[in-house]
Amino acid sequence: MARIASLAALKSLYKAPSERARLKQLDHLDRHCRRFIELSPLAVLATASPEGGADASPRGGAPGFIHALDRHRLAIPDRPGNNRIDSLVNILASPEVALLFLVPGVDECLRIAGSAEIRDDAELCEGFAVGERRPATVLLVQVREAFLHCGKALMRARLWEPGTLIPRQSLPSMGEMLKEQIGLAGPAESQSAMLARYRESLY
Repeated sequence: MARIASLAALKSLYKAPSERARLKQLDHLDRHCRRFIELSPLAVLATASPEGGADASPRGGAPGFIHALDRHRLAIPDRPGNNRIDSLVNILASPEVALLFLVPGVDECLRIAGSAEIRDDAELCEGFAVGERRPATVLLVQVREAFLHCGKALMRARLWEPGTLIPRQSLPSMGEMLKEQIGLAGPAESQSAMLARYRESLY
């Protein structure tokens, strides 16, 4: 096994990207990008720290929970999670972000990159309220590049094909895994108890 340590060595292993692959990168959100975002219930947010660490965090909600404010800006509500706020801490120090949007049943993805800032403007947060609950903060992303990613990865994964769901019992419950990993005292939380606890904070 040989370590690839130079750009020249890396490029020697791959063909040059096609003209279409190069030209599809936009510097704004066109109508197709905005429609994709409207239909997406899940995005993965990637951030990096100045020290060189990286983080990828899922963001989910009803389709369209992320808003395209215009051709160059996205707004992403920060719904209740585990309060580690790794992504937000990274953004405070290094605002560059990337996003991967998924739409169930669609093999293509939407990739977006830009810079983000964390806001807690009352009016902005109120725009993402569900009932009386509103996010503590909203990410504003200034879009620098956007492009549709081909469907090969999801096709290989057969992600949306009927019959490909893995039975939950193929893994121990989250509580059982955490008990073993970090030595939690007492009995492991059951999967059903964990899901019931989660539902109390979902909106």
